[in-house]
Amino acid sequence: MPVFKSPKRMIAFFFIVLTAQSIFAQNSFIPLYSGEVPNSIKAPANYQESTDSLNRVRMVTRPGLIPFFPAKGNVSGTAVIIFPGGGYFLLSLDACIEIANALCKEGITAFIAKYRLPHDSIMINKSIGPLQDAQAAIQLVRKNAALWGIHSQKIGAMGLSAGGHLVSSAATQVSKIVIDNPGNNNLSPDFIALLYPVIIYDPAIPRTRENLIGKNPSPETLDLYSTDKQVTSQTPPSFLVHAIDDDVIPVKNTLAFFNALLEKNVKTEMHILQSGGHGFALTDLNSQNNWFKALLSWLKENGF
Repeated sequence: MPVFKSPKRMIAFFFIVLTAQSIFAQNSFIPLYSGEVPNSIKAPANYQESTDSLNRVRMVTRPGLIPFFPAKGNVSGTAVIIFPGGGYFLLSLDACIEIANALCKEGITAFIAKYRLPHDSIMINKSIGPLQDAQAAIQLVRKNAALWGIHSQKIGAMGLSAGGHLVSSAATQVSKIVIDNPGNNNLSPDFIALLYPVIIYDPAIPRTRENLIGKNPSPETLDLYSTDKQVTSQTPPSFLVHAIDDDVIPVKNTLAFFNALLEKNVKTEMHILQSGGHGFALTDLNSQNNWFKALLSWLKENGF
C-alpha cells in the first residue's frame, strides 16, 4: 500500500482504483459452466482460441458471457443476450459490441455470448453444441437475475446472421433441452430480435448449414434446423430486421420466419430495408435507417 502525504492524493488513488475495478467488471468474462463443459472432448493442440484484427473470434473452447451493465440509477430490468454471427465458424464481435453499448445506455443489461462453434474435434455431437451454450446463457442470466438487477421475465436474446439461427432455434426448440436443468428453468428467451438471420436450411447457405449438421443431412434434420418450420404459438414475441440487397443471407429467410409467426399468432414486428447489405450494426449506412429506435419502441409496447 503506498504512503500518501496528503488526503487529496489518497482520494485520487482510490478513485483510480475504483475506476479500474469498474472497467474490469464491465469487461469481465463470465464462464457459462462452473465445471466441465458438456458435450466436449479435449481440444487438439492446434485448436486454440484466437481473435484477429477485425475482432473475429475463432476456436472457442471456453464459452461465456461478456457483460455490459448499465450505470446505477439507469437500470430498466431488461436484459438482452447477443449472439454474434459468423457462419458457425467464427464469431464477429464488432457489431455486437456497438449494439451492446447502445442497449446499455438505454438501461438494458447486455451480454455478448461467446459460444462454441460446432466442430467434431471438440464436440461429441457438434449439432447441439451451440444450442447447449445458448440455453446455458439464458439459464445463467435467469439464475443471477436478482443479483444483476434484471427482471426474470424480461430476458431476451438477439442474434445476428448465424447467431440469428441459434437464437431462433433456442426460441422454437423449447422441448429440446440439451443441458442439465435441475431447477427446471425456462431456457427459452422471453423475446427475440433477429438481424439478417439464417432461418431456412437450404442449399443457398451451404457453409452455415454444413458447419452445424454436415454435408448430407436427412430431410428430417433439415426440417428440424429450418426454424420457420418449428414456430409454435409458444414462440416468444419477435422483432425482425433484414435488408433486401443482402447477398449473403437472402431476405426470404426473415420473410419465412415472419410468415410462420403470423400463422401461429405470435406477436411480431418486421423491418425490411431497401438496402444495407449484410452485417450492419445500429445503422444501415445507405439509408441511415436506424432500426434500433424501432426496437426500443417495440420493447416498450410489449412491456419489456
